[in-house]
Amino acid sequence: MAVSGSTLVLAAAPASREHTSRAARPTRVPGPYRRLFALPGTRGFTAGNLIARLPMGMFGVSAVMMIAGQRGSYALAGAVVAVGLAATAVVAPWTARLVDRHGQARVAVPATLIAVLGSLSLIACVRTGAPAWTLFASYAATATTPNIGGMSRARWTHLLRDDPASRHTAMSFEQAADELAFMLGPVAAAFLCTAAFPEAGTFAGAVLLLTGMLVFTAHRATEPPPAPAVRGSSPLRALGGLLPLFLALGAMFGSMEITSIAHLGAHGLGGLSGPVLALQAAGSFAAGLLYGTLRPRTLPACLTALAAAMALPWAAAATGSLLALAPALLLAGMATAPVMVTAMSRVHAVTPPGRLNEGMTLAVTALFAGIAAGSATAGAAIDHWGTTTPYALPAAAALLALLLGRARLVPVSRTTLVP
Repeated sequence: MAVSGSTLVLAAAPASREHTSRAARPTRVPGPYRRLFALPGTRGFTAGNLIARLPMGMFGVSAVMMIAGQRGSYALAGAVVAVGLAATAVVAPWTARLVDRHGQARVAVPATLIAVLGSLSLIACVRTGAPAWTLFASYAATATTPNIGGMSRARWTHLLRDDPASRHTAMSFEQAADELAFMLGPVAAAFLCTAAFPEAGTFAGAVLLLTGMLVFTAHRATEPPPAPAVRGSSPLRALGGLLPLFLALGAMFGSMEITSIAHLGAHGLGGLSGPVLALQAAGSFAAGLLYGTLRPRTLPACLTALAAAMALPWAAAATGSLLALAPALLLAGMATAPVMVTAMSRVHAVTPPGRLNEGMTLAVTALFAGIAAGSATAGAAIDHWGTTTPYALPAAAALLALLLGRARLVPVSRTTLVP
């Protein structure tokens, strides 16, 4: 402050260097995933989601190793798992419908308890030498396992209903979580069954499923409200054009897995089957997370990239170079995540309001049916043509998916589905 004649002059003190540097420093914009998990309650239900998701990649491998190890029959083990998958195809959509209609916590917890009791019953029947039919009945009871991925996606959709960009990031994260479960689940199951005791994988899977589901459903604030039954609103009818696409994608996954295992085994590298398949899943996991930070692409564009990538393992196997096969599988895996994220987004777009979990479960059921068909077809092809030519099957399935994506998938407005 200074006085000049009759004028009082006020001069501001110079700002400190520290204050100036802070003011000049640009505000850091949080990344899309940081913004996603800054929402209240999202970290809690995601923790439960990840815990309950891991057993999805454990149960099949654990059941095969447990039954084959105790009963000495891979045929019996495979038949039990196949019956369980068939039961899941029937029961899972019905369970999902109840979840949508009555609420996640109210239906998912008792449904999970039934599934866990089925797993424990399977362990008891295997250990006590019970008749074979009891194994089929016990494993079929696990078909009540709720679709945790569908319920988690439904929560994100409810929370981000007015934010399409963040919803895309959330769906990409969910796809990456799927890949993580199917990457780590079989490895964990095989380790437990061999390092501990044959029933350890199934028992650990049951404990993880129940624990994760209880954590997930405990976060009620993020749960979407129950939707009463709407007459004439059918997810199956709405998804009619999409289900063949998921069947083709499942056939691609199933045929690729069986062919890769057989191809490595034929070259004396059967012990590397797990790591090589995990590499493919790791590629999809990384691509899923990356895709969540990018602008969404159209489904035909993603399917075109997938069809090109699925030809790489076939070309690598034809050269006879096993060193070329691993990066080819990695690139093929990276191309799958954008397709699955975009296809699931299309499921969200056409599924009637209030039936999202049921719609996503129908898509997953079609995917599993395709995996079973692709695995069986690849097995027969391997017996007849060796382990190189069957790599054409996943390439052909990807091409079929591209044709279906271009020819049959017509965008449908939600308003046209509600009577």
